[in-house]
Amino acid sequence: MKAWGDRADDLVAARTREDTLRALDEAGVDLDPPTAVDLAGDRDPGVSDGGHEHGLGAAGHDHDATPHHHPHVQSEAGQPPITGIVGAGAVGTALGVALDRAGWRIHAVASRNDARRDRFRSLVPGVRAFIDAPPLVEEVELIILAVPDDALAELAGELHMYSGQAMVHTSGLLGADALASAMAAGTQVGSFHPLVAFADLERAVAALHGATIAIEGDDQLLDLLARMAEAVGATPVRLATGAKPAYHAAAVLAAGGFDALLDAIAELGRVAGLDEAGSLAIYGGLIEQTLGNARSLGIAAALTGPMTRADRGTVTSHLAALAAHAPATIPVYLALAEREVAIAAERGALSPEAAAELRLALAKSLATPA
Repeated sequence: MKAWGDRADDLVAARTREDTLRALDEAGVDLDPPTAVDLAGDRDPGVSDGGHEHGLGAAGHDHDATPHHHPHVQSEAGQPPITGIVGAGAVGTALGVALDRAGWRIHAVASRNDARRDRFRSLVPGVRAFIDAPPLVEEVELIILAVPDDALAELAGELHMYSGQAMVHTSGLLGADALASAMAAGTQVGSFHPLVAFADLERAVAALHGATIAIEGDDQLLDLLARMAEAVGATPVRLATGAKPAYHAAAVLAAGGFDALLDAIAELGRVAGLDEAGSLAIYGGLIEQTLGNARSLGIAAALTGPMTRADRGTVTSHLAALAAHAPATIPVYLALAEREVAIAAERGALSPEAAAELRLALAKSLATPA
């Protein structure tokens, strides 16, 4: 049964399964008899070295020799699917904590980093922990891969899903097809990318409330992912096909790119005698005002400053000061100034001649050694 299928169908299937299990129980049939390992009782109940719940050890499970449906555990009808997270870094841990607090059961985590795995276990009580990902797949219905983009394809190639399972990754760049190698008949793949800066755990968990989460998958899986996004207080959005690289590049500019801009501002602030906190306090208010103007008036109308006035002398003085005291900030200033000139010209604040003069001043700065 797919935990993310039609809810009415889920209820019918659940009743059928319960009737079948009741009949088997009355006949004395044990569907999950204890193994020698279970009877020995000498395993750490929290951490597996890569083995399987049914005592298969590090060798894993031979799927071809004894085919059967997985996972061995299934969620109740109408409840979220039993979920496992591969990767206990900033994203995986924050998602695990947020989902757990929202009542979305996290059954297992896999991470080769001992410290991260232990931290995840301390934050999400009752979770089973694995060193490697393959045994986690044996125990859950929904697999979330929260790993770096460059590791995703290789990891997917090591995993093999079973009918009724779904797998999603948290990459903002890659599409669901990055998981194609893990698919089998009756499985689904997708993506779930929270537009959140994961610099601090509690801040990230709080930021999920009201955040946007880009989701990808077929209609059935999208319904599940939308519910998962809403469970943590976020708003799910479906991107146009092929749009993820541009979407992710914009996200990088909004987060890492903006932080780099703040660093340049702080460097210039030091020339003026301000420490980092002072620069953030003084210029932070201007940044917030500009963002507010852009939201209210539009981006073009919110643009102010010398570029909108064709103030070539001011621009030249700025570039001379940067060359003397903070030459590393010149490329940032020039790149943004070019964009400002284009915006100002497009909205009609600059004549073509004035825009050309400003671009000439910027070009001369590039030609002049710092």
